[in-house]
Amino acid sequence: MESVDFSALPGGELVRRGLEDLARGKESEEALLVLIGAPRLRGLGLSVPEDNSNLPEHRLYKLLACSNPDSAHSRYNALVRRLVRFERAIECVA
Repeated sequence: MESVDFSALPGGELVRRGLEDLARGKESEEALLVLIGAPRLRGLGLSVPEDNSNLPEHRLYKLLACSNPDSAHSRYNALVRRLVRFERAIECVA
């Protein structure tokens, strides 16, 4: 998967930033999104670090709610939709 240009795939920039943040130990929206998709992403050949903590879904929602509680739900759903689009696109590439 190293040869795949993430920027050419829908949601690829989010996944790339999430993987970079995870490698640096940074808990960002993108990193938590990658952790949500980790089982499927690993199955597709991406190297996603293990997460020893629980429930990245809850952590992402809480992070979104801290910055803007009124839009947290819609932003969470939009991020998950972009993750799913990326997963589907990378399945086609693989």
